[in-house]
Amino acid sequence: MTGSSLTRRQALAAGTAAIGAASLGGVAQAQQQRVVVGTWGGDYSRLIQKNIDTPFLKSKGVEVVYDEAADGPRRAKMQAEARLPRGTSDIQALSAAQMFEMQQAGLLAPIDYAQIPNGANLLPAMKYSYGIGHIYSAKVAVYNPKLVAAPKSFRESMDPKHGNKLGFIDIQYQFVMLAAALANGGSVSNFEPGKEVLLAAKKAGARIYPTNEAFAAALKSEEIHSGIMWKARVVQWQNAGISVDSAAPSEGVPFYISGFCIPKNAPNKSGAHVFLNAMLEKGAQENFAVDMGYNATVNNANVAADLNARIGFTAEEQKRLVDLDYGYIAKNDAAMKEWWDKVFKA
Repeated sequence: MTGSSLTRRQALAAGTAAIGAASLGGVAQAQQQRVVVGTWGGDYSRLIQKNIDTPFLKSKGVEVVYDEAADGPRRAKMQAEARLPRGTSDIQALSAAQMFEMQQAGLLAPIDYAQIPNGANLLPAMKYSYGIGHIYSAKVAVYNPKLVAAPKSFRESMDPKHGNKLGFIDIQYQFVMLAAALANGGSVSNFEPGKEVLLAAKKAGARIYPTNEAFAAALKSEEIHSGIMWKARVVQWQNAGISVDSAAPSEGVPFYISGFCIPKNAPNKSGAHVFLNAMLEKGAQENFAVDMGYNATVNNANVAADLNARIGFTAEEQKRLVDLDYGYIAKNDAAMKEWWDKVFKA
């Protein structure tokens, strides 16, 4: 009786344990299948779905949920959630400067490259301990060749003579201020000289657009003919039939790197690494180059020579490529945003 009773109890206990394990496994699996990605809306979100989500994640049963907003509100949300044991996003799309800022604030988890096999193909400049570069381009002068001559510099591109035919993009305030600084003797570590250039342009009638898409619409309608933008976007707009071209400015061509990082309190860090690996798939990188005009951040991507000529930079232009001072931007971002909103936009 005793032996039989113990056997029944053991069997019951084993059965209960199995049910519990299965239940926990189900929770883990469900968590693995849902990854919340904080990102900009518009083209970028659409192309993440087209080139990463649909071909490389859905087939693995991973559901990507998009939390779309400008980077400012998303960074503020990360800071507000910092004391919570679980945040509301697993991945955040930010520029390299913004990833640096979030790392300095102690808000990012380290990247476990052991969970990212495709990380072996990353270009060294795109690999951080706290994030990964997804795509890169550089800031250039943009213009409608039907309406205005090609500028040779940021200074020419932002000349007050353009009046209300010059446009700036609100969400790119950091890079607009950097370009203006370079145009007036400043540097990546000193944006102050750029304020004079921007105020002169604004006084002459320069327009400010809330998003990249709004700026593109203004170019298309010929409301404006000049501004500054990532070279990659120029290629994208050309593909859409907009009359626009670009020029690498003589003062320097600032890098732009867009990447992904993992909040320290991300609910699903394992799923986040699955997403990062998919983001670095050869096909995903190649398709982003075609669809969005950004350069791949992996060394095994095959980009057609004619496309590479459009989205890349000549040997001479590469000599003028300059990286940003991320520490300077992080330290001064709040003050820059305040000046932009309360002085320049006022």
